[in-house]
Amino acid sequence: MQLEVLYEDEAVLVCYKQAGIPTQSAKLGQQDMVSLVATYRKEKGQETYVGLIQRLDQPVEGLIVFGKTAGDTAVLSRQVQEHKVTKEYYAVVRGVPEEKGELTDWLLRDGRINTSTVVTEGTKGAKKAKLTYERLQVLEDRSLIRVHLYTGRHHQIRVQLAHGGHPLLGDHKYGTADDKKCYLPVGLCSCHVLFYHPVTGKEMEFQVQPKGKAFQGFSF
Repeated sequence: MQLEVLYEDEAVLVCYKQAGIPTQSAKLGQQDMVSLVATYRKEKGQETYVGLIQRLDQPVEGLIVFGKTAGDTAVLSRQVQEHKVTKEYYAVVRGVPEEKGELTDWLLRDGRINTSTVVTEGTKGAKKAKLTYERLQVLEDRSLIRVHLYTGRHHQIRVQLAHGGHPLLGDHKYGTADDKKCYLPVGLCSCHVLFYHPVTGKEMEFQVQPKGKAFQGFSF
């Protein structure tokens, strides 16, 4: 597949990730974003270093940012840790949630089966997860919402919204019985990211519109 580059300079690379492509894969021969970026840089005669700043789940589409040197990657990663990076998502959920909402939960990851679960505070190994959302449109039995992430936990949006009674359309892991047997990519898109350039300190902001079938019928 062709890498879709939205922005590039000497320090950062901003790309669009299609649903179904892993951010990084340990499977031999499986195409992923890191290998695509490395190939892209090699073909341009650049160093093939690829600095991973954030991960998107394999079924999720949208914006993803890479550092082009170890130093730039360290600066960007520090911004993530210090909550200086803004990350927002479009999500299509089952049902009609409240017009605005906030979800704070404790999530426990099970690496053996690659899932996370909402547990009680104080559970060993659990991490706090927080997000807010705004309902934008309703279409029959599903809704389009915009999600603002305050933490970056494993499968966070998918787990929290499912636990809150509004699973994502097409979510094979956390969705309804219909979602687990359907062939739609999950209705989740990393649509907006804001960070500060690791060299100049300039505010960098990018937005995309979702392309997946789960978003069909909604206006953007």
